[in-house]
Parts: sequence; structure tokens; C-alpha cells
Amino acid sequence: EVQLVESGGGLVQPGGSLRLSCVASGFTFSSHCMGWFRQAPGKEREGVASIVTGGLPNYDLDSVKGRFTISQDNAKTTIYLQMTSLKPEDTAMYYCAAEPVRRGGHCPMSHEFGHWGQGTQVTVSS
Repeated sequence: EVQLVESGGGLVQPGGSLRLSCVASGFTFSSHCMGWFRQAPGKEREGVASIVTGGLPNYDLDSVKGRFTISQDNAKTTIYLQMTSLKPEDTAMYYCAAEPVRRGGHCPMSHEFGHWGQGTQVTVSS
């Protein structure tokens, strides 16, 4: 059974930092693309970043480039999202997702991710 368990969310002041974690199990971690997504109230879900073993990380949102860093630890089958200089507009439920890599080692499109965690809430507020 595929399981993705996120943690690390919480309430933080603007300018603060958080590190999200997602522990994966039930599938071959190294052959999957792993991604972070977020959904704010009243808005559509959007891709934040993705990573695949042996590949470069990809950041889908210009607004997070330079502030967020996605990484993975294959030994722990865990991905992380280090978030710094947080802004109120980063407030959202953050989800971890997984999907087998596509031909050529590429990550699938956001809507093609088939396995999802339950999410962890990030609130940026003073």
C-alpha cells in the first residue's frame, strides 16, 4: 500500500522558516517522481516543486524560487521542502505526491500524480 505522510507544518510569522517532510512507503522510491503541491482556501491546487532521483529539482512557481528548496533522502524514502522567507501568500495546505517517472526520467504533469498524502497546514501570519 502506497503511503505518503507529511509533517512539519504549522504557524509561522512572515519571514520565518519551516521544513516539511514526507515519508514515503509502499513503492520503489527511486523510480518515482516526488512532488510538493499546495492549495490555499478558495484556490486551485498548484505544483510547488518536484524531484526525481538523479535529476535536478524543478520549481513550478516563480514565487518560491530562491526561497524554497526541495530535497530527498533515498535511504529514508523521504522528501523535504525547506521554506524560508515565508510570506502570508504561502499559507496553504501542502501535499506530497508521487508518480512513476516518465520516459526519459521526467516527472509527469501535475495532474498525472496518482498518489497523495493527507497534507500539512502551513499558516504564515503575524
